[in-house]
Amino acid sequence: MTQERNPRLVRFEGIVKRFGTVTAVEKMDLDIAEGTLVTLLGPSGCGKTTLLRMIAGLEDPTEGDIYIKGERINDIPIHKRNLGMIFQNYALFPHKTIFDNVAFGLKYRNVNKAEVEKKVTQALEMVRLPGVEKRMPAQLSGGQQQRIALARAIVIEPDVLLMDEPLSALDENLREEMRREVDNLQQMLGVTTIFVTHDQREALSMSDKIVVMKDGKKLQEGTPDEVYNQPNNHFVADFLGHSNFAEGEVVGKENRFVKVRLKDGTIFRVEDTGRFQEGEPVELVVRAQKFDAFRQEEFTPDPEMNYFEGKIRDRSYMGGEVSYFVELPDGTEVHIISMMRTRIYEVGDSVSVQVAPRHCHLLPIET
Repeated sequence: MTQERNPRLVRFEGIVKRFGTVTAVEKMDLDIAEGTLVTLLGPSGCGKTTLLRMIAGLEDPTEGDIYIKGERINDIPIHKRNLGMIFQNYALFPHKTIFDNVAFGLKYRNVNKAEVEKKVTQALEMVRLPGVEKRMPAQLSGGQQQRIALARAIVIEPDVLLMDEPLSALDENLREEMRREVDNLQQMLGVTTIFVTHDQREALSMSDKIVVMKDGKKLQEGTPDEVYNQPNNHFVADFLGHSNFAEGEVVGKENRFVKVRLKDGTIFRVEDTGRFQEGEPVELVVRAQKFDAFRQEEFTPDPEMNYFEGKIRDRSYMGGEVSYFVELPDGTEVHIISMMRTRIYEVGDSVSVQVAPRHCHLLPIET
């Protein structure tokens, strides 16, 4: 992932988009740095594609302004915005050769024939598909067609590359391959990229910055590490990864820890960030992967850790991981995900579970 160089290559100021009485995007402010890959992440209908379509010129903002390189582009026609676009369905012309597909954008930029051939050849080499110029799209696989769409987008040397769910039509193995392809190519070219997806794995693995959206609003933006490990609200914590939630109350502080009493009386220690005071209601969040499970008869409590006991009520394999649901004495279930290299437990096994205070996170109670 690249480092920020220009903090304002793309800027959204107070962007609002309404379709009749429905608000698709609500008061969006966002800066996108030059050379970075920024992902708009959220469920269907959250406004991420609408935001992308506005920068592309396919939709007009109801309110607010969009800037690229400091220039307001609201009234600039699509073909003059110098943007590369890649869509979920590739949008290749089925009746045109691969050469003509990739060269399409160059023909509207007064590029001479020799230069067109040179640029198309270079673009196809960049996406590792040299020599396919004379083929038709139907002669290529889905993954190859997506590479051609990528070549067509980068051949014009765009100021900004826009990608709308570009990998969702591919099977899982191809998606993983194309994730690496897009990430490597973006870094090599240094092109500023806005990537739309609902897939958290894509967002976490590729992005310099993630913008989490819901109901047309930006809920949080930050690096993948920040939004994953320091979510600022319940939705972000729930949408990224597998999380456990429990309501409680801050009952005191001890050294560098906050002590939280959960509803069942269990006391959890959480690293003190100075955000919460004694008496405040809070929501405790712990990622499923952060727990360690042990057979009760083999477990020795660590005074530095939080721990509890329960029974395995459900177990399922997830490739290199095992997912467990542990039932506590009060009937509450806790989701735990362990690597396959650790001990495998059976349904009905009694286990002790521990988690370090640094892996526990507190959120305010949302009304």
